[in-house]
Amino acid sequence: MKISKEIRIGVIFVLATAVLIWGLMYLKGLEMFNASRTFYAVYDQVNGLVAANPISIKGMKVGQVKKLYFDPQNPQKIIVELYVLGDYPIAKNSSARIFNSSLLGAPEVEIIPGNSVVMAKEGDTLLSLLEATLGQEVNRQLLPLKIKAENLIGSIDSIAIIVQQVLNKNTRDNLVKAIGNIQQTLENITHTTYNIDTLMESQRNNLSRIINNVESISSNLKQNNKKITNILTNFSDLSDSLAKARIPQTIAQVNKAVIDLDSILMKINRGEGSLGQLLSNEQLYNEVEKAARDLNLLLEDIRKNPGKYVKVSVF
Repeated sequence: MKISKEIRIGVIFVLATAVLIWGLMYLKGLEMFNASRTFYAVYDQVNGLVAANPISIKGMKVGQVKKLYFDPQNPQKIIVELYVLGDYPIAKNSSARIFNSSLLGAPEVEIIPGNSVVMAKEGDTLLSLLEATLGQEVNRQLLPLKIKAENLIGSIDSIAIIVQQVLNKNTRDNLVKAIGNIQQTLENITHTTYNIDTLMESQRNNLSRIINNVESISSNLKQNNKKITNILTNFSDLSDSLAKARIPQTIAQVNKAVIDLDSILMKINRGEGSLGQLLSNEQLYNEVEKAARDLNLLLEDIRKNPGKYVKVSVF
């Protein structure tokens, strides 16, 4: 049987087309002769997810996104067809999470296995999760800081207005003067401190001696503590004795003696009595003085010439 040239060309073209289709599907991750399943997930937004983006389970690629389209019943939702190869068991309550695997990478879908004992079947709809993008996460983290910064800027603006109103020309001049006075005060303090340092340096030896003397006094007081206690005790006894003594009576007797002595002196001044006559009568005073002088001359002559007055005979 002879096959015509046209039939051979047609068969070769069909085989080439089949190989091309199989190669394209293989390159896309769609294997024609392996078991495959299609699941669905519904999202409010997909963050740039497109068809042919990979699907993974626990980090291992198991398929790819087959198609995305708006829900005909609810245009606000996006339906994503998930083409999964192999027979990996996927629980009914598993979730399909859209995330970015790297900072600049394209979005991917990760199937997070659930804990249900009921397995998902072909055409089931999985739970949907959407991980925030890096920009959204940064915006979420920076939003409180942005609000605080805006409030701070408003406060600073209000403070600047108040300061501008308060710091008029007179106030600025007063501040300049006050700052000048503070500077002068600091210079005076510096000068005083320098003088004190100089004084302390020059008087260091004196201060050392004073401190040593104080320590010596303190040591002496400590060593003579018992003596000081005895002295204080004696003072206490003396105070008790004085308290017990008849001081008022003694003072009264002394006053009486002074009065009597004053009376005697008054009588002597008036020339009463022998002593008064002696002090007031000049003639009597001269005679007594003359008698005393004669007596002295007699005693002196006796001392010089005892034989004149005393005769001694020897048998």
